Amino acid sequence: MVEPEYTIGALDDSTWAAFAALVERNNGVFGGCWCMGFHPEGVGKETTAALNRERKLDRVRAGTAHAALVFEGDDCVGWCQFGAPDEVPRIKSRGTYEKGRTTAPDWRIACCYVGKGHRRQGVATAALAGALDLIAGLGGGTVEGYPEDAGSVPAGFLYNGALSTYEKLGFIRDRKIGKHRWVVTRVVEPRSRRRRGQTPRGVTSRA
Repeated sequence: MVEPEYTIGALDDSTWAAFAALVERNNGVFGGCWCMGFHPEGVGKETTAALNRERKLDRVRAGTAHAALVFEGDDCVGWCQFGAPDEVPRIKSRGTYEKGRTTAPDWRIACCYVGKGHRRQGVATAALAGALDLIAGLGGGTVEGYPEDAGSVPAGFLYNGALSTYEKLGFIRDRKIGKHRWVVTRVVEPRSRRRRGQTPRGVTSRA
C-alpha cells in the first residue's frame, strides 16, 4: 500500500478557506465548535456555530489561533491546534492539572482532528509533527500535550489525540491527570538548531 503524501500549512488567512471547508464537511466539528473549545471564549449553550466561526476567523486574522493543517493535495484533511497557555487555557481535567503543575510550558497541544474518510491513515501523526515543526519556527520551547490511551477511549472523544501518537514523536509521560489522560512533554529546539531529517516520511512543509 502506498502511503499518502501530506503537506503541512499553518492556519492563517491564506489557508482559512481550506480549513473552513473541512469544518463544514464535518458538521462544524463536534456540533459547531469550529475549534474554539480550548480558547478563552470556549463554546457552550450560549454560543452558536456561526458565532464560533466568526470568533475563530477573528483570531486567525489577529494571529491568536495556531494550528498545523494537513493537506492531501489542495484539501485540508486534519489539523493539530497549538498555542501558548493563555491562547488555549481551557484544557481537559484542568483542576487536577493545576494541582500538580510546577512549571508552565511554552506551548500546549490542544485539539487534534482528522476528517471523516481520512482516519487511520497517518493524518494525526502528520498533524502533530507539523505542529512541532511550526513551534520550532516560532522559537521552540517546552511543549505539553494531554492525550489519552486510544485503547481506553472511543476515537470520537480523543480531542487531544492518542497517547501512542505523542510517544511516537518523542513525548515523555509526566503525570496522570485523569483516568486515561496524561500530561506529556517534549522540548523542541528552534528550527535553526534542529537537525535535518526529523520530519516523518510523507510529510513536507507547505510553502
